[in-house]
Amino acid sequence: MIQEQSGIFSFRRTKAIMAKEFIQLLRDRTTFSMIIMIPLMQLLLFGYALNTDPKHMPTALLIRDHSIFSRSFLAGLKNSEYFDITREATSEEEANFLIQEGKVLFVVSIPENFGRDLVRGTRPAILVEADATDPVATGGALGALNGILTTVLNRDLTGQLSSLRGKLDPVELRVQKRYNP
Repeated sequence: MIQEQSGIFSFRRTKAIMAKEFIQLLRDRTTFSMIIMIPLMQLLLFGYALNTDPKHMPTALLIRDHSIFSRSFLAGLKNSEYFDITREATSEEEANFLIQEGKVLFVVSIPENFGRDLVRGTRPAILVEADATDPVATGGALGALNGILTTVLNRDLTGQLSSLRGKLDPVELRVQKRYNP
């Protein structure tokens, strides 16, 4: 006569418990329907309700240069589906207020003499301040911002300025991710 030890795993016991639970589950239709329906509802909700590629995010502009390059870049922003230009800030304080209050998700700042510095080859910088409390939204939009800048520079740097396109990056895109308290 073989005795089973209490601390050792037994496939026979596991199989018996599984059979008992399956029979009990077939008797209880409510539990069985919940086991099927709850994951299906979660799949539908998470599949359609969560958007990993948001569009038309509110954006403010702080423009201090009105050259052809900055106007082309702003037109690219307006034509993109990611950014919805809602405000034009007149000062850095106003831009900070807009992003802190959550009225905009992005502030794009173009500095003075941007076009002049680009033509001279001194690599001017565009500052983008992003409300980074939603990293999925900001990540996609910042990727689109790089694409817009590249497209604008490839189109507008013509003639003698086309030599600037051969450089690694004629414009520096500075991204400052901000987390609201």
